[in-house]
Amino acid sequence: MTTTQTRTLAVPGVDLVYDVRGPLPPSDGRPVLLMIGQPMTAEGFTALAPHFTDRTVVTYDPRGLGRSVRTDGRTDHTPQQQAVDLHHLIEALDAGPVDLFASSGGAVTALELVAAHPGDVVTVVAHEPPINAVLPDAGAAERARADFYQAYQTKGAGAGMAAFIAMTSWQGEFTDAYFARPAADPATFGLSTEDDGSRDDPLLSDLSWAISDYRPDVSRLAAAPTRIVIAVGEESTGTYTARTALGLAALLGQEAVVFPSHHGGFLGGEFGYAGKPEEFAARLREVLDAA
Repeated sequence: MTTTQTRTLAVPGVDLVYDVRGPLPPSDGRPVLLMIGQPMTAEGFTALAPHFTDRTVVTYDPRGLGRSVRTDGRTDHTPQQQAVDLHHLIEALDAGPVDLFASSGGAVTALELVAAHPGDVVTVVAHEPPINAVLPDAGAAERARADFYQAYQTKGAGAGMAAFIAMTSWQGEFTDAYFARPAADPATFGLSTEDDGSRDDPLLSDLSWAISDYRPDVSRLAAAPTRIVIAVGEESTGTYTARTALGLAALLGQEAVVFPSHHGGFLGGEFGYAGKPEEFAARLREVLDAA
C-alpha cells in the first residue's frame, strides 16, 4: 500500500494543503501525476489515485476549500489565482514539470496554468472544462447559470442544486424550451427542501463564476510545450460540459478524447455520483502513456 503524506505549503493568502502518494522525486523518473478539481477537494480523487500505485500522485485542496484555509480575506474562486497556487505547489514538489489530470473547474485552472507557466506541465488531460465562451449559445448558458444561482439565493441549497442538475443534464443548447420548464423540484433528486440560510456554496453561488466566464488564450496554449488533451465522458453526450469540452477541443484544433462514464466518471460514489473509476483510470493511463 502506498503511504500518503499530508503537507502544508504557505503561499500568499492561503495555507495550501496537499497529499503526496509515493516518493519525491519519483523513483522511476516519470513526472509526478497531479490530480485537481474545482470546487472539488483532494477527497474527490480517493477512488482514482489508488489505480496509480506505480506513479507518485499528488492531490490538493484548492484555495479556500477543504483544508486549505485562506488568509487573504477573499471568498471568490478564480482560475488565475488557483493557477498561481499550483505553480507554487509544483515548485515546492521540486520534481520538475508534472503530468496533470484536471476535472471540471480544475480543467479551467489547468488551462490558465499552462498559459501562464508553460514549463510546469508535460501533459494535461482537461476533462470537461465548463467554459461558456466556447458555446454557440454562450449567452443562454449564462442565463441558465443565473437561474440556478437565483434558485439558490431565494430558496436555499436544495432548490439551487436541483436547478443546477436540471441545467447540467439538459441535452443540447439552452433553448426557449429549457427556460419554459417548471422549476426543478429538490425532492425529485432526493434533496432537502429545508433552507439552512447559507449562501456561500462555491458551486451554487456566484463565487466561482470567473471559472465558467474564463476565456482561454488559444495563442498562448498553442505556443506552450505542453501536450494538451481535452477529454469528454462517453455518457455526457449532449450535456453542458460535454458541449464545452467539444467546443474547446474545436477551438484548439483537435478532437476530444472519449473517457468512460460521465462528468464524475472517476468518482467511486463518495459524493453519491458514482462513475467507473477503474475503467477511467485505465483510459487515463493509456492517454498519459501515449506521450
